[in-house]
Amino acid sequence: MKFTLNVNGESRSVDVDAKTPLLWVLRDELELKGTKFGCGMSLCGACTVHVDGAPVRACVTPVSTVGAAKITTIEGVGATPVGAKVQAAWLDVDVVQCGYCQAGQIMSATALLTRNAAPSDADIDAAMTGNICRCGTYTRIRAAIKRAAGLPTIETSEG
Repeated sequence: MKFTLNVNGESRSVDVDAKTPLLWVLRDELELKGTKFGCGMSLCGACTVHVDGAPVRACVTPVSTVGAAKITTIEGVGATPVGAKVQAAWLDVDVVQCGYCQAGQIMSATALLTRNAAPSDADIDAAMTGNICRCGTYTRIRAAIKRAAGLPTIETSEG
């Protein structure tokens, strides 16, 4: 079936099976490789993208369910004011270790700060639940979210 998707502000057409997960449409059909495959079961968050601003797991989202919604990937999130702040904070805090999960982490953090400009630790925990970092950079992820929000952070000795 033919689908016209709004991806990162551009109209993109694909011809795929209606059940094809959005992740594979983005990666294989549209060559947007930033969104990662992690588990394929919506458990790890590596495939997180925004659909009309809400974080969704692209690995379990059939392309047929997207419709005319606006899809934002890691390649496009930096064009938004909040996304740009989150990406800058990620670099300032030196969050990335292996980096594999970071696109999904950034997408979830951006969605959080878009709807809640001054999140509490509990808000951050709730928004980031389900985004797994095997390297364990959770302390730096929290610090980057707070920095992007302009909130005070506690410096740690984590390296």
